[in-house]
Amino acid sequence: MATRATKQDATPRPFTGFADTSRSFFKALDEHQDRDWYNAHKAEFEAGWSGPMASLLTEVRGRLADAYKGVTLREPKVFRLQRDVRFSLDRTPYKTNVSGVLSVKGPGTATDSPAAVYLQLGLENFGGAGLYGMQGETLERYRAAVLDARSGAALAKITDALEAQGYTLGAMETLKTAPRGVDKDHPRIHLLKRKGLVAMFPELPVETITETSFADWVTERAVEAAPLVRWLEKHA
Repeated sequence: MATRATKQDATPRPFTGFADTSRSFFKALDEHQDRDWYNAHKAEFEAGWSGPMASLLTEVRGRLADAYKGVTLREPKVFRLQRDVRFSLDRTPYKTNVSGVLSVKGPGTATDSPAAVYLQLGLENFGGAGLYGMQGETLERYRAAVLDARSGAALAKITDALEAQGYTLGAMETLKTAPRGVDKDHPRIHLLKRKGLVAMFPELPVETITETSFADWVTERAVEAAPLVRWLEKHA
């Protein structure tokens, strides 16, 4: 997931849909990938993609109150279109998607906390919820909770239900072998090997992204994934 975010207006406009289902802006950007072209079309990106993303996530945030009682969700973050190329072999300056996150409020940054919604639209489209990467104390707490009979069984029940609904589990990294000190035959070894845990939404209905009903679809998926995010907020 991305790490830098654009500054959004304090009061985003109501969500009325993204620019077009063909995502033509990103196809054109992929062909050009230069600053002059982007500057000439920046307003198109802001009006058709980054602005609607902020509006969508703001609306979804307001509709998740029941699913997140007792948990505070941060203000949405919409990530910059510019790529960080300092340590990358790929020197293209712009990403070919718009992405944003709505995460749980915690001591770290928005991307250090479990996400109630992460959404990406462009040449690649997907959404999900959870904590993509864990390390250090966060990873230690997660593994201890998975090993615990009660909290570990609760997580397995949540993830099994999500997979039955068409979600796919993912992580920034999954070990090929059991973590040190963990029985390779542990009943939750598939969760213990992960250094992150996200539930990827079923395939996004891209044909509806220009419609207000797309917010309904995202909200429904976020509500379904909320038990996983709440577990991570408590245990990781």
